[in-house]
Amino acid sequence: MFNRTSRRATAALASISLLSGCSLFSDDEASGAQKITVGTTSEPPTLDPAASWDNGWEMFRNVFQTLVAFPTGSSYPQPDAARQCDFADESNQVFECVLREKLKFSDGTNLDAAAVKHSFDRILKINVQGGPAGLLESLAKVETRGDNTVVFRLKKPDATFPFILATPAMSIVNPAEYPLDKLRQDGKVNGSGPYTLASYTPGDSAELVRNELYEGFADRRNKGVTIQYFKESGPLFAALKSKEIDAIYRGLTSEQVVELEEKKPQNEHLQLVETVGADIRYLVFNPADPAAGRLSVRQAVAQVVDRDELVAKVYQGTAEPLYSMVPKGIAGHATSFFDQYGDPDVDRARTILEEDGVETPVPLTFWYTTDRYGSGTAAEFGELKRQLEASGLFDITLRAKPWKQFQAGYQKGDYPVFGRGWFPDFPDPDNFIAPFVGKHNALSTPYDSPEITGTLLPESRRVSDRAAVSRQFVRAQEIFVDDVRLLPLWQGKLYVASTDDIAGGERALDPQTVMQMWELYRKASW
Repeated sequence: MFNRTSRRATAALASISLLSGCSLFSDDEASGAQKITVGTTSEPPTLDPAASWDNGWEMFRNVFQTLVAFPTGSSYPQPDAARQCDFADESNQVFECVLREKLKFSDGTNLDAAAVKHSFDRILKINVQGGPAGLLESLAKVETRGDNTVVFRLKKPDATFPFILATPAMSIVNPAEYPLDKLRQDGKVNGSGPYTLASYTPGDSAELVRNELYEGFADRRNKGVTIQYFKESGPLFAALKSKEIDAIYRGLTSEQVVELEEKKPQNEHLQLVETVGADIRYLVFNPADPAAGRLSVRQAVAQVVDRDELVAKVYQGTAEPLYSMVPKGIAGHATSFFDQYGDPDVDRARTILEEDGVETPVPLTFWYTTDRYGSGTAAEFGELKRQLEASGLFDITLRAKPWKQFQAGYQKGDYPVFGRGWFPDFPDPDNFIAPFVGKHNALSTPYDSPEITGTLLPESRRVSDRAAVSRQFVRAQEIFVDDVRLLPLWQGKLYVASTDDIAGGERALDPQTVMQMWELYRKASW
């Protein structure tokens, strides 16, 4: 948690104001409602929600609304643009939402049921590769009843549907500005969220100002937010130290976290929030590649990789080894990869390859992004290369690109093996299994698993009590181990760093690990 410092006594400020005959601060300043500057290495690749499954959500959450969302402290979706949402049947196939009265987009246009229907219809119609249409696999159609009621009819029972509606990918957009059949390309945003996007300069910054027409649960503690985008963690951290920015929400390296935890004298003006994270890192193997497409090669990689050493050397206690795609803290978590492979064993890996007639060293190219997950990614892949080549079984070539180019490459199937991170859409085991399987998945790498898609997921989605579906997800993780199409590496912790005059960081991250900028504020001072 943030190290809190006591605020100056309100009574003292009032006394001084009376003595001076005037107020020292405006109402906004006295309440901490000043502008905040936040730095990050995570820039949105698109400003159109219909094009983005899991990237750019910090922007979307703060400038758009969803029907339901996660107010601070909630673990189940609560009404946001809607005033009420519920399943209307016992089979979890009809979901109805009634909108708040007199909702408007930031330009004054009415936000009604037709706008909600338009927003979902365009996601499905545009159907961007690797985009949010994959989240709506269970949706059959959207209907409206009058101006304020929206009815979602599902193809099959899906108890996770309220969680899906809460993702920023399901942001409600203005039909007048967002065409039904194509993405918006003018670099502008028109939503109904807590803020409006006043300006956006790719690679540099975004200016968020209060949306005066906003109606929702967010209690904005600041006047507005400037988001500064950095390509590297070093300049980002330097900007915080020099107070050029007020806070960091993605991009800290493990070394920087450790430095903040050690409370060195030069960092006495800084503070750190640590929260339990559900974000994970993993490798993806392309089955179309001659080497990565062979099960024995994937099994041998899984048998050699030393997660403990990786975490110790690169992340210094800011992450922990992960042996399942479902992380600790989520129902259904298991240690399936450890159960199958145990500790790293080069001899066993060599036997696996020999029995399949694979010549060694096996040449593989590993790809990673330079600017999505922080500067530690390069060190992580350097360590993976070192481990695999030290076994004598592999010859690893490393390649890297900035996120937008990296994303385009893996979506085209260009990479034999590539590294990805997953920040959960919602805190449910379904969201660590379903997005990675099927023909159209979040990785743009088709993964056919009939037992998962045809049996396990449908069974689990009939159950509203999400704590009662562990059996299905443990079995799904066993299938992941058998196929080794994905190799989980580590589970991270979440950190928000700030200067010591900023408060609200402990409330700013929702269960989807999305930054709710409105929670940050500057403490009142003399």
